[in-house]
Amino acid sequence: MSLIKKILVANRGEIALRIMRTAREMNIATVAVFSEADRKSPHVRYADEAVCIGPAPSSESYLNMPKILQVCKDLGVDAIHPGYGFLSENAIFAKKVQDAGLIFIGPSPEAIEVMGSKLAAKQAASRYNIPMVPGTAEAIEDRQQAKEIAGAIGYPILIKASAGGGGKGMRVVNNEREFDEQMDRAVSEALSSFGDGSVFIEKYISSPKHIEIQVLGDHHGNIIHLFERECSIQRRHQKVVEEAPSISISPEIRKEMGRCAVDVARSCGYYGAGTVEFIMDENRGFYFLEMNTRLQVEHPVTEQITGIDLVKQMILIAEGNALEIQQDDLAINGHAIEIRVYAEDATNNFLPDVGTLHTYVKPDGNGVRVDDGFEQGMDIPIYYDPMIAKLITYGQNREEAIAKMVRAIDEYHISGVQTTLPFCRFVMNHEEFTSGRFDTNFVASYFDPEKLKNNANEDEIQLAAVISAMLTKNKKEIEPVLNEPIAENASKWKNRRFHGQ
Repeated sequence: MSLIKKILVANRGEIALRIMRTAREMNIATVAVFSEADRKSPHVRYADEAVCIGPAPSSESYLNMPKILQVCKDLGVDAIHPGYGFLSENAIFAKKVQDAGLIFIGPSPEAIEVMGSKLAAKQAASRYNIPMVPGTAEAIEDRQQAKEIAGAIGYPILIKASAGGGGKGMRVVNNEREFDEQMDRAVSEALSSFGDGSVFIEKYISSPKHIEIQVLGDHHGNIIHLFERECSIQRRHQKVVEEAPSISISPEIRKEMGRCAVDVARSCGYYGAGTVEFIMDENRGFYFLEMNTRLQVEHPVTEQITGIDLVKQMILIAEGNALEIQQDDLAINGHAIEIRVYAEDATNNFLPDVGTLHTYVKPDGNGVRVDDGFEQGMDIPIYYDPMIAKLITYGQNREEAIAKMVRAIDEYHISGVQTTLPFCRFVMNHEEFTSGRFDTNFVASYFDPEKLKNNANEDEIQLAAVISAMLTKNKKEIEPVLNEPIAENASKWKNRRFHGQ
């Protein structure tokens, strides 16, 4: 018998749907909250109840704590799941939820607060002999002293916002001459983005791998890890491609990294689902980066290789249940890859694109999963993150998962906005990716936007010719077009043959 009878999902789009589906399987009622921009969104229809909580700007809707709590009171809600983004890592919100007599499906406010500060997180983790990137243990107050530390560490160094995330408030300094200018920029960006200008410095690892470990902890002190995710394909310090397991680490490193992740969680009394992030250098040395105190966007790849429903585990933990999964029960089965389908133009520095989804046809078939929150005809709003969907493939091995991903990308038809699908196909076919040699510099080192532009132009020319021939209903005009050489990365439509009129 479930303790939680009704969950309000304080989020939108694909993650709201993802949470609601598991809740329905657990016979738990759901409440959707939505902004005026999301009135027609699938998550609104899917929920048992739905309430509009304000205008499109997130500050007036999805970040409106009093309104969300009032909806809970009005509708007899037991618990709130925050998803990711918005209020998911807001310690104040978690405390308000608890003070209102509700269950927050996530960690304690204290754990969120500690791990929300990169400096506090480092200090907590240091008690457990976790490897750290050389740098300052506290926020920089004396600039001259910071320069001396930077000189001792050795340039290049990284100036980072303590309250930062998503690459904001982060500056690379190549020598002492650049120090003051980059410091001023980092502090200014940290203040504008987070309201906190505290920064610290670390040794800059020039060619790192970004590896993260999924953890689960309960209220009884039990903590386990569910192996790693490889997240090194990034643009603007934000992930675009993730996979599990990583091709880059040995079983010995996996075991030690898992131990460190569990100890990081233990350092703040963590319960719920969380992710401990590490960077790995060229010599396979790894260092603690930060902890994300929420469900990650890329959690499906972990679910695929372990068979564990992470949202279900979060709900069970929130109810006070002890983990029934032991570390020795877990094993890696197969390989999973996730790509983030953003409404972005990869040929124009990945700038967000807005518009209407004139065509929206999802791929399907064995080993293909799509987590999304959009339908054909819907608009991509300018107010939120431009992610349309997450496309996940699963195979018995990495090669099979990649092959399924290429096939799924070719079957994913979206028009009306530019997307990252062509870029992700480029990644899947690149030797640096297939070999596992890639690092976080992949985009800067290997991505050539001109290749995508050329392929897109060839596609458009041939498509226009086919349409023109079809309109004239002249089969003789169609056949020559269909028999023209097909570009290496051409869309699947060009492989079709038309019969009759």
